[in-house]
Amino acid sequence: MLQNTANDRLRVILAQPRGFCAGVVRAVDIVELALQKYGPPIYVRHEIVHNRHVVDDLIAKGAHFVEELSEVPDGAITIFSAHGVPRAVINEAKSRGLPTLDATCPLVSKVHNQGRHYIARGRTLVLIGHAGHPEVEGTLGQIDGPTYLVQNEAEIAALPFADDTPIAYVTQTTLSVDDTSALIDALKKRFTDVVGPETRDICYATQNRQSAVRDLARVADLILVVGARNSSNSNRLCEIARESGVPGYLVADGSQVDPVWLEGVKVVGLTAGASAPEVLVEDVINALRRIAPVDVTTLDGIEESVRFRLPLELEENVTARANRAARGR
Repeated sequence: MLQNTANDRLRVILAQPRGFCAGVVRAVDIVELALQKYGPPIYVRHEIVHNRHVVDDLIAKGAHFVEELSEVPDGAITIFSAHGVPRAVINEAKSRGLPTLDATCPLVSKVHNQGRHYIARGRTLVLIGHAGHPEVEGTLGQIDGPTYLVQNEAEIAALPFADDTPIAYVTQTTLSVDDTSALIDALKKRFTDVVGPETRDICYATQNRQSAVRDLARVADLILVVGARNSSNSNRLCEIARESGVPGYLVADGSQVDPVWLEGVKVVGLTAGASAPEVLVEDVINALRRIAPVDVTTLDGIEESVRFRLPLELEENVTARANRAARGR
């Protein structure tokens, strides 16, 4: 195990980019601004993002997270999570007259629109994704027409269509770009008429974080990924580290860092999934400092500048607040 001596300093290299993406920032802002504008309680269907720290912080501010709309009292402000929801949920909210705010990531909404576009043109739609993931459930429920979920090449081989069936595909946004490319290739080998978005249309944040992990793997002896167990994109980052030949571990926070992992390790690569806040990255660094002296640097990488607009009713609230602040100067 590392000794806490000056000769056993641990280099920690931070991935760039890491942590919150624009879709997560927008979703969390929607909940916080709704709490400020309408007051607690407000209700959120499913976890707004897959991170317990973020969810607990919002609960402390007055948010209530529910699995079904039946748990929402009549008239209560209701927010749909960043992963998106089926149309049936939207219709249920409308039938009950619930005031709603949609925190669905715009890039997830883009997938919904692509799927509708292909269905409207008479193509059989294939969704590449993980069964049971909220984003996949939302996408399946947003598209009018049969949509066939596939998770691997065996399921593509088992699709019950003739090889000349016009096929289109869309993908879950948080998948590994490499895995998605392999499944798209399998579709094109099986069927003669296949269309769909390029892999570059997969969430920019997913691609950027995966590329940063590959860069980390070239210089690190070990990679730690800060994220939740139910976070698809965080799990993919861990898998990419391992596929790159470097041990990778998923940790929710600093309390889960095992000193045994650091035996013989001189350089730790550290990143975070798109729903993990920077405060948890700092918590992991502090945990490492309790094991050995630490030098922290950041790997050169992409500086993300993407920002997504808030719902109009909250944009107006932000603008009014900014104007009041300006008048108070």
